[in-house]
Amino acid sequence: MALIRSFEMKTLHRGGLHPTRVDCEWSSFERDGKRLLQLDTYGSDERKDKGTVSQTLQLDESAAGELLRILRKAFPGIA
Repeated sequence: MALIRSFEMKTLHRGGLHPTRVDCEWSSFERDGKRLLQLDTYGSDERKDKGTVSQTLQLDESAAGELLRILRKAFPGIA
């Protein structure tokens, strides 16, 4: 569980598709005058404790803007 403070591009030499699929819930809230986006992922269908949050990532406005730029670069066809 973490608030993302920066992004850095990494070159994958042998990227591959992960075999596991998970669900993600998102929420937006304000804390100490700052708006945050929170992404919660849940374990796979094979996970022992179903319905338990596996990972939580938070982005503030700055990190969200950077992620938006990254997404547009990685997927030029999206708006």
